[in-house]
Amino acid sequence: MALFAVTLSDQTTDFVEDADAYQLEGPLTTFFAFSDHRQVIDSWSVRLASYRTADICAIRRSSASVAGANELVGSVNEPALAS
Repeated sequence: MALFAVTLSDQTTDFVEDADAYQLEGPLTTFFAFSDHRQVIDSWSVRLASYRTADICAIRRSSASVAGANELVGSVNEPALAS
């Protein structure tokens, strides 16, 4: 299981802890935890969080816990390049 940092268009960062994977589901991006001894998203997977895909700027994956997420946030909140 991993920690995912989701940076949204309003520049906030949410953390999804204990997720194994994420998948697009229509207009949403949903994060899942697998059931024991499974390696794919299926009917036994647990939905942990969903975000509107249009609001997501970046998704970063780490094996760290929320307590060690400061280094992950530092890489997520780098200044954006001006266009």
